[in-house]
Amino acid sequence: MQELTNLALGSGQPAYRGQQLFDAVYRQKIDRLDEISTLPLEYRARLAEQGWEVGLPRIARKFISSDGTVRYLVELADGETVETVWMPEGDGGESGDGSEAGDEIEARIDAERVGWRRATICVSSQMGCAVNCKFCFTALLGVKRNLEAGEIIGQIAAVLREQRVEPPLQRVNIVFMGMGEPFLNYDNFMKSVRLLAEGVGIPESRMTVSTAGIVPRIHDFGQEPLRPKLAISLNGSNDALRTEVMPLNRKWNLEELMKAAREFPLRARERLTFEYVLLADVNDAPEQAREVVELVRGIRAKINLIALNPGTELPYRTPEQERVLAFQRILVAAGIPTFVRRPRGRDIFAACGQLKRTVEVAPTGDFKSTLSS
Repeated sequence: MQELTNLALGSGQPAYRGQQLFDAVYRQKIDRLDEISTLPLEYRARLAEQGWEVGLPRIARKFISSDGTVRYLVELADGETVETVWMPEGDGGESGDGSEAGDEIEARIDAERVGWRRATICVSSQMGCAVNCKFCFTALLGVKRNLEAGEIIGQIAAVLREQRVEPPLQRVNIVFMGMGEPFLNYDNFMKSVRLLAEGVGIPESRMTVSTAGIVPRIHDFGQEPLRPKLAISLNGSNDALRTEVMPLNRKWNLEELMKAAREFPLRARERLTFEYVLLADVNDAPEQAREVVELVRGIRAKINLIALNPGTELPYRTPEQERVLAFQRILVAAGIPTFVRRPRGRDIFAACGQLKRTVEVAPTGDFKSTLSS
């Protein structure tokens, strides 16, 4: 907002022109300067002469799942693409984290108006990812670059416009769980959070960021005056196992990670979320569930279990449902709120861990990516 105010003042315009620009771009989602009717014609012409443009990224492709999930391939200004996922009703990941309290009346109104009680947009923060989790498709891409705050917001705005949704009138949750590690693009990620809250109208209570465990940034994040909820990808119950599936554990091991988690300042009714991807016969045994209990003991937390979303390029298998439920029962018996996230969009490679810019989806599950590994 201050940047737009400075832009207006630098052109000899009153400060409130910055607010008008801000509202036009973020609330009204106008994509042409000459359509911002709140600005004088002369000022619009001057902005154009100075090379300024407004607009949303182009939706290059979209894939619609049988469950209503939509995976968008969003084209940025440099011609590169990232992925953004729309999930009507979400995947249950927000259950028990403290964000749903008091929303039932609003949710019923949303259901009557648009056919869903709440929706979730999963947004990317990097083009590819450098963390190299062994169970994730995105890791196969490597990382090409960080996304600017405008490119992060642009994904969300493009999907909101395509879905004809207007926050805050309708409940939309934002999860920074798409391509990339948000805490390795921290400044742009946090700038996008502030713009979402101040410009688009999505409060911090409806945002969640997932990190693989960038410990210094967890400390920084806890000090932010405005911040989403925090989810930490655990995925291993001891150092040897976590290092096998998440090499990042060599840099910040479980002792350091759990210390940061214990020190994280939680708000009233808020719980820290730990996410645990279950890999058949790797990290899904009862003894590993008991190790997880000991890891999170004393933390006001909940755990989301995610049965691996399969793919031909991954060396792991999806566990049987009974094995997932057995793991959950051990955690619940220990008093830990534990939820099994519903897979959304598996048939279009839109589920958690499947984002790899897939452009051809076949019934056999074969696919082609826009970027070779």
